Amino acid sequence: MTMELVFIPSPGIGHLRSTVELAKQLVNGDERLSITVIIIPRSSGGDASDSAQISSLFTPSQPRLRHETISVSPTSERRPTQLYIDSQKPQVRDAVARLVVDSRLAGFVIDMFCVSMMDLADEFKVPSYLVYTSNATFLGVTLHLQKMYDEKEWDTSELSEESTVKELEFPCLTRPYPVECLPYIFLSKEWLQLFLSQARKFRKMKGVLVNSVAELEPHALDVLSRDGDLPRVYPIGPVLHLQNGSRDDGGEESEVLRWLDKQPERSVVFLCFGSLGGFSEEQTKEIAVALDRSGYRFLWSLRRASPNILTEAPGDYANLEEILPEGFLDRTSDRGKVIGWAPQVAVLAKHAIGGFVTHCGWNSMLESLWFGVPMVTWPLYAEQKVNAFEMVEELGLAVEIRRAIRGDLLDGEMEMVRAEELERAIRSVMEQDSDVRNRVKEMAEKCHVALMDGGSSKAALRKFIEDVI
Repeated sequence: MTMELVFIPSPGIGHLRSTVELAKQLVNGDERLSITVIIIPRSSGGDASDSAQISSLFTPSQPRLRHETISVSPTSERRPTQLYIDSQKPQVRDAVARLVVDSRLAGFVIDMFCVSMMDLADEFKVPSYLVYTSNATFLGVTLHLQKMYDEKEWDTSELSEESTVKELEFPCLTRPYPVECLPYIFLSKEWLQLFLSQARKFRKMKGVLVNSVAELEPHALDVLSRDGDLPRVYPIGPVLHLQNGSRDDGGEESEVLRWLDKQPERSVVFLCFGSLGGFSEEQTKEIAVALDRSGYRFLWSLRRASPNILTEAPGDYANLEEILPEGFLDRTSDRGKVIGWAPQVAVLAKHAIGGFVTHCGWNSMLESLWFGVPMVTWPLYAEQKVNAFEMVEELGLAVEIRRAIRGDLLDGEMEMVRAEELERAIRSVMEQDSDVRNRVKEMAEKCHVALMDGGSSKAALRKFIEDVI
């Protein structure tokens, strides 16, 4: 009889892709394991394209990896993800009950935003494991803030620009962290309580699968491993979905990739800011001026800012001629392209890409490291300011526009980045034999080795399988 793991990812194709990649590694790693991914549709109910994308992730050639989509009642009501997930417990319970008839249930593997599903694992008398889709450093920061809040009533949401406290000490970092670089989620009372509640549940897990590499975050992982109050941490990254690449349909995407094939090696700077990253007209003009002045080739994935990223995704500008500086598109037509959505993985894989201006989402940073592309950090929301600090100051794998860019898209207020600041950062990241570029190249090699037989992440995955069985 096989041993069944139940995976519960957050709604949305982004979380599901990395979840399925991890599940594939596990079933390929041991024939005694079988995995069912319980898919919770988006609260809006999704559409036909969601179903098609989900089906494409699973292949008949892997019979020990299955998925089951529970039914939900679509609603226009917007609720925090955690509350929406919690309301789906009855349907998930029923789906799991059907599984245990033919298999021995070994445990739940739960996304960081689905921790309330621990209650169901307890009902079925099996352990819960956490899939932490960010990095070990941010995990350490969150757990430390929770500990300080509970033990010493130390509340970061009470900090302000007038506060006498300018730096914080986190055990998972080797240097002081500037208060001005704290993410909005730790300065807002509402968001802080949400993350502290999550952290308390993290401590009750049997283990934590973190999307990182031992050679990338040695200090943070060592601190977590020596904390006797924490579950075991398995650094099994980078878990990447590398097949979002090109659709050879003759459309804009294919044309962009063909254009990149014609550019010299490491000559193009790529600007892309994730699914929620968008900019005002004023900020868009500043970016255009920086690219114009820099003289470098560029590929710019440009989106219009959303009035509220929690309820509305960024969109495309209807008329770029009206938004960009006069003559910009004509002046740069032979060396640059402004597009909407970008096939990020396929672009970063191209040898023409020499630098990446990124919003510092952790998946994006791992993809950039995987392909050996140095980054310019422009954090926009969530934990991205911590990611940027780690990459620039802890690891020396990126270039910053400035140490602290105030504001956050979650709060709706972002400080302006001026053209001269961005131009300076682009020139720095595109320098061909810089220390940053050389360190990124070395780290790319280490990330690849980590996933090979005998590598650190492969060994951590094997240890997790042994512990489950």
